[in-house]
Amino acid sequence: MKKYYAICLTLWVATVQAQDFYALETVQTIEVTFSESNWDQLMDNAYASESGYILAQSVTINGSTFDSVGVKYKGNSSYNPNQVKNPWHIELDTYKDHEYDGYTDIKLANGAKDPSMIRDVLAYQIIRQYMDAPLANFANLYVNGELIGLYANTESVSKKFMQSRFGSKDNARIKCSPPDGAGPQSNDFPNLVYLGPDSTAYVDAYEVQSDYGWQELINLCDTLANHEDDIERILDVNRTLWMLAFDNVIVNLDSYIGAFSQNYYLYRSMHGQFLPVIWDLNESFGVFSQTGTRNLNNTVSKQQMSHLLHENDTDFPLVQKLLANPTYKRIYLAHMKTILLENFNNGTYYEKGLALQNTIGNAVLADNNKLYSYDNFINNLTNDIAGGGGGRPGGGGGGNSAPGIRNLMDARSSYLLGLTDFSAIDPTISDVTTSNHRPQINEQIFISASISDANHAYLGFRDAENTAPFSKLEMHDDGAHGDGAANDGIYGVELDIKDFRTEYYIYAENDAIGMFSPRRAEFEFYTLQAISNPSTDSIVINEFMASNDSTIADQDGEYEDWIELYNASTQRVDLGGFYLTDDPSEPTQWSFPQETFIEPDSYLIIWADEDDDQEGLHANFKLSASGEAILLLNPADTTVVDSITYSDQTTDISFARVPNGIGDFIPTAATFNANNDGATDC
Repeated sequence: MKKYYAICLTLWVATVQAQDFYALETVQTIEVTFSESNWDQLMDNAYASESGYILAQSVTINGSTFDSVGVKYKGNSSYNPNQVKNPWHIELDTYKDHEYDGYTDIKLANGAKDPSMIRDVLAYQIIRQYMDAPLANFANLYVNGELIGLYANTESVSKKFMQSRFGSKDNARIKCSPPDGAGPQSNDFPNLVYLGPDSTAYVDAYEVQSDYGWQELINLCDTLANHEDDIERILDVNRTLWMLAFDNVIVNLDSYIGAFSQNYYLYRSMHGQFLPVIWDLNESFGVFSQTGTRNLNNTVSKQQMSHLLHENDTDFPLVQKLLANPTYKRIYLAHMKTILLENFNNGTYYEKGLALQNTIGNAVLADNNKLYSYDNFINNLTNDIAGGGGGRPGGGGGGNSAPGIRNLMDARSSYLLGLTDFSAIDPTISDVTTSNHRPQINEQIFISASISDANHAYLGFRDAENTAPFSKLEMHDDGAHGDGAANDGIYGVELDIKDFRTEYYIYAENDAIGMFSPRRAEFEFYTLQAISNPSTDSIVINEFMASNDSTIADQDGEYEDWIELYNASTQRVDLGGFYLTDDPSEPTQWSFPQETFIEPDSYLIIWADEDDDQEGLHANFKLSASGEAILLLNPADTTVVDSITYSDQTTDISFARVPNGIGDFIPTAATFNANNDGATDC
């Protein structure tokens, strides 16, 4: 089964009991109160003078009120002093230490150039399947009691974002959008072209948002230009190829692959690799028309835009240099094909678009300041809408129509999948097998798979740390690597188990295209859980529920988060003194009472509800439905007995090991205090 990439390594503690701020099925309510009646003029003045935030008397989010909050208008082409509905940045902690649901920065986009009103949110839904990207939904904004309108509500790519996704926040963080807005100047495009060693050559194109980073950025540009063999040391290539593939598939040209090469972030991980993060998707699905080499002035030209756009263009080194590497190019094609098959060829993108329209339809109808008509909103999911609208005149898409998302993407999917690069036979990978599914640390095991229509394969693997780069080992079909007989189509590789958890995937390629297993690697991967303590090697975290609304109540009738342990051995085990935590930086957060026994082939439930004064096992922490870690640790040396890191959870759906006790976690209907083998993926 697939293991989902963890997006949260530390717990954010909200100051209020809040609903999920980025839940897709609800429209958030944000109310701003100013003591001044001329608040709009004050906001315009602050924007014009670049003087930063002004003071709002209060901001209320879904009924929770915060006093003294910083607010300002934001945006470039989407801002216009003559319109009522401008984009906002609300910073809860400008003046006081406020946060809501763990968030302090609120970014509200006004739907400029997007008649459908859903491009931002729909595009983020798609890309989050393949790489870390902001959460996004919708919010109604009121100011001094008056409805300003419906906005796309997008998570800020801030220090908090970096900490939650990548486990650190203070490394080089670079916003790759010109600080003063994109324009025709020759050096204000953040396209990663090497401009020499002087940082002043880069300041018009990039914004370093960390305490340092100019030299790191210059080193990246220099590596792309002059040291291609070192690219993987300084850049997460797989993640970058996902970004480039996504931008191309959905014709997102207000991005790295468009005329201004902008709207992405780079963050340097603790392992020295730059990690790209996509940003600003309101002009995706073909609204922006400028590729940097030509304008795509009609929908047909966007439907048939080259999948290898900028392959030989030195002004776009991120594309040119990566696609010049044959394996990287095959990975890029594999990623494009995965995005096409999983979202567009099967029509799921359209179903998601309809669901979003249904969620916000009444809010759009009530928005008297919307930049397009209600009919435009309804129709643009399918039909082209003439003229780009909203924001500064002439700011962005070339003034041509906003393609109907379905009109664009159904034809584009058919066009791309009909090309030789995608219609050629691709490799198949099946029956991924390990010689020991619960190895000892320092044990050597074999991993094998049945692979056809490939001439090369490798194993990508890493130890427990989710932010580490994957190492690679070539797989063989020679009868000497746990692969059965030579030339039987079974490829194998020997792997040394060095940590309590190993994460891995398999990649295979032929002369045309590559293939991953799991298909969304490296964002998804398989896991191996090693035995870290022989006395407790039988105890595993077997199931948990991080959002329990009505599934099972504790002894006091309260629906709380819960964690299930399983003892796979034939011996009774005493867990007294063992630790359970949701914070890797606080391993001794909660300990089991002495003489807490778990019987053989049995289960133990711990309620994660901060009610440790109640009868039974109640931990002093709660689980985050937006993702974090759960760890079980040995009291002798706090070594990890078992752990799971997880991403967004669905209310009343548990995450359980299937097969029971040994499998990877899948979302499923709860099998509370019982065997998971009959559970099915939700």
